[in-house]
Amino acid sequence: MNTPHDGVPVPQRYWAIATVALTISLSVLDGAIANVALPAIANDLHASPAASIWVINAYQLAVVVSLLALASLGDFFGYRRVYQCGLALFSVTSLLCALAGSLPTLTLARAAQGFGAAGIMSVNTALIRIIYPREHLGRGMALNALVVALSSAAGPTLAAGILSIAPWQWLFAINVPLGVAAFFIGLKTLPDNPAKTAGRFDSLSALLNALTFGALIVCVDGFGHHANPLELGALLLFTAVVGTLFVRRQMTLPSPLLPLDLLRIPVFGLSIATSITSFCAQMLAMVAIPFYLQSQLGMSAAETGLLLTPWPLAIVVVAPLAGRLVEHGHSPGLLGGIGLSIFALGLALLGTLPAHPLPGDIAWRMAVCGIGFGFFQSPNNFAMLSAAPPQRSGGASGMLGTARLLGQTTGAAMVALFLSLFGIAGTRDCLLVAAAISVCAAAVSCLRIGSRTQAAGKKVSEAARA
Repeated sequence: MNTPHDGVPVPQRYWAIATVALTISLSVLDGAIANVALPAIANDLHASPAASIWVINAYQLAVVVSLLALASLGDFFGYRRVYQCGLALFSVTSLLCALAGSLPTLTLARAAQGFGAAGIMSVNTALIRIIYPREHLGRGMALNALVVALSSAAGPTLAAGILSIAPWQWLFAINVPLGVAAFFIGLKTLPDNPAKTAGRFDSLSALLNALTFGALIVCVDGFGHHANPLELGALLLFTAVVGTLFVRRQMTLPSPLLPLDLLRIPVFGLSIATSITSFCAQMLAMVAIPFYLQSQLGMSAAETGLLLTPWPLAIVVVAPLAGRLVEHGHSPGLLGGIGLSIFALGLALLGTLPAHPLPGDIAWRMAVCGIGFGFFQSPNNFAMLSAAPPQRSGGASGMLGTARLLGQTTGAAMVALFLSLFGIAGTRDCLLVAAAISVCAAAVSCLRIGSRTQAAGKKVSEAARA
């Protein structure tokens, strides 16, 4: 039997990981499914399409501005406590979303739901590190990567299925029984931190973090949608000033909310850079491909959903294999570099499709993308988490989620920019740019070859104690 510091015993481990998988899939799905329902929501609540976009934006902004603060709270007060509070808030606000009778009410409920989702996302990988013994951490990271990838990819298809038989309110109502069940299972199975960070949580850092990342996301979105140059310039200046104050404050703290101590570990910093660029490329492709298939090739939404399916199916097959390889001592940097090179190849093949491709031509290229991304993600997460000392797992987990969201937001904004500049023809350019970004990410990943993540983590741990 494993000690509390090296995973939890079976069968508790299986119940705990099932709880984590269910709740992280709910939080990721809710970031994706609302896109499909926006026309129905706008019509039912008598709102304009432009105003209804805030149903999406409120959720994403709430997640981004609170992710690092909640991860830091997990380091101080316990990952299980933050996770369970986030899950409870997510479940209650899902019901409020389903009952909302106006767009402002729904938008406020979605923002609150985003804070609950952030509580789940901020510490989920930190919990995985505690749940799994060290020698099986790779498969834990593979499972997490698999759940996130499948949830992101399946969101639109699942939403379309629900909307075909029920009103949009059921997209949110379905979360309630699942969230309640996960909450009570988690009470009995989720482990507590083996080590917690000493000191006090810094509320001012949390405020500066929210202002910095909130303004940064709005800036990125503004670039993609041709915002007023003067307003955008003023917001950029505000972001720079607040961001500078935020970073300077973090330099004075022994356990900073923005994990500068972890970013000083070369393998951790390179893993973060790899994650941001790879998720930017992924979102470029995932947003551009439906436009390309439907608007340029004339396919239906159902056909598009089917042709996207080989991507997540390939991840299902490859992610566990990548997790086992990293457990057996293969370099995460090398595995990530190989995966991202395959991903770049798949994107380039999609970007150079013939004018009238057969469905099979598209499907196998999608599978190549899924194979590449699945081969990269779990080794990258393993390297990132293993580089952090145990009591800083929350900071590492929060940074992992923040990197993913920053990359996805940047990718979506780039698609909007390309579509506004070049129209539907810009979707091919998006895929080729995504391939180029993936090549850069592969090069960054290979810089980690030979790095010893655990040794680096120990050095940070010793420095923190000193």
